[in-house]
Amino acid sequence: MSGIKKLAGQTLWYGLPTIASRFLGYALNILLFWLYKPASTASITQVYAVIPFLNILFTYGLETSYFRFVQQQSQDRLYNTLFSSMIATTVLFTGTLIAFAPTIAAAIDFADHPEYIRWIAWIMFFDSLATIPFAKLRQEGRPRKYALIKVSNIVFNVGLVLFFIGVCPRWYAENPNNPLLFFYDPTIDIGYYIIANILASILTLLLLFSELKAYRPRFEWTLWKQVMQYSYPLIVVGFGGMINEMLSRLVYTRVLNLPREEELRQLGIFGANYKLAVLITIFIQIFRMGAEPFFFNQSGSKDAPRTYARVMKFFVIACCLLWLGIVVNLPLIKYIGYGKNAADYGEGIGIIPILAMGSVFLGIYYNLTVWYKLTNKTLTGAWITLAGALITILLNIWWIPLFQYYGSAWATFVCYAFMMVISYVMGQKHYPIPYATKKLIAYLVIVVLLFFLHKLFTHFVPNIWLGTGLGLVCMGAFTWFVVQVEKKEFQKMPYIGKYIK
Repeated sequence: MSGIKKLAGQTLWYGLPTIASRFLGYALNILLFWLYKPASTASITQVYAVIPFLNILFTYGLETSYFRFVQQQSQDRLYNTLFSSMIATTVLFTGTLIAFAPTIAAAIDFADHPEYIRWIAWIMFFDSLATIPFAKLRQEGRPRKYALIKVSNIVFNVGLVLFFIGVCPRWYAENPNNPLLFFYDPTIDIGYYIIANILASILTLLLLFSELKAYRPRFEWTLWKQVMQYSYPLIVVGFGGMINEMLSRLVYTRVLNLPREEELRQLGIFGANYKLAVLITIFIQIFRMGAEPFFFNQSGSKDAPRTYARVMKFFVIACCLLWLGIVVNLPLIKYIGYGKNAADYGEGIGIIPILAMGSVFLGIYYNLTVWYKLTNKTLTGAWITLAGALITILLNIWWIPLFQYYGSAWATFVCYAFMMVISYVMGQKHYPIPYATKKLIAYLVIVVLLFFLHKLFTHFVPNIWLGTGLGLVCMGAFTWFVVQVEKKEFQKMPYIGKYIK
């Protein structure tokens, strides 16, 4: 239980800045949805779908590799070698992106905005250089500084976006010759969203000064080759994962055969609802930040498999409750999230339950991947992810022309379900973990049934407040049921155990 308690504590500290940053990020998205019609936000949706792919390329699995090898190598040797590698490749990749920006912009169907790609390149430059210092903070168990830097980044970012998109246009409309606006170009418009991100990334790197100062320009070729043998399958895993998550938005306008304005409108609607659907990934990201080093640190314990099983159980319970909380409050989310444009963006709100459950499957899959990371079978993980990516590609090409964004949502659902199941089956052969499989499936089925019950009620009684009230009842009923079933487990939990009788 002490291990679980430690994981909970680390997850809390890594989670607080992540929760703050993601929710403030959602607040920024809501601002865009309130100010701009779907077709206008399509460019941001498309460009930001490129960033996760670039992140995999720029960091090439070195963060996970750092956690793996720091248990076996001198921390200074590893830190200097990996950071030297990161600096060299970051300069190379950034220069390439800037040089080929027009070609890349045309490839994602936004040839009229090559400057977006150049700006994204600078975001990647500064963010990539922060990767190894952040890994050092996490490995050394310094979550408070990690939290401070992450929160500073997002607060600065939010402030800049509000200034560039909310304040500057008003000042410019009142007085185009205002000397305080010497830097402002109204033709950039929504592009200031990206510029604000660049400035926030610069701030983050400056706040990591003490970690950067610890770097010495040394490179050990033998150590680097050893790390890359472990790391390169993670690159494949990462790219496959991003194909599963982001490909739909990159290819959406390519596979549709509609007027350009309608394609952009649909892409804007799809991108907006996708962002709301993956609210659950905030929790998954928080969990992974605490869990990844925790899993490696626990790997030498004889009780490690049992610990991993218990972590999975609590994770699935939390995901079920989060999923239910999202899907029974869709009408409320629509009006809060989209404001005066609720009718436009709300057209696609039906994809949220599908995508959110897909996110639950993805979170379970991330938990299951512990087996191939601990047994050094990362290449097997790469093949699983590539198979999922192939499913995503084929189903998106097939279903988007037939069902538009609903087709893409179901493609995501099927892909993550496949990856979850195949990883579970293979993991039990190579690294058996005593998961409470039947019980966890039952929890998933129960929340889906509660959702359909709620949907049936709101169909016949379309009152937003009655629907919200019933949603709270459904969440309360599920919570009560789980506490009764898992009473002994909850009584052992830190902090909350004393309240469970």
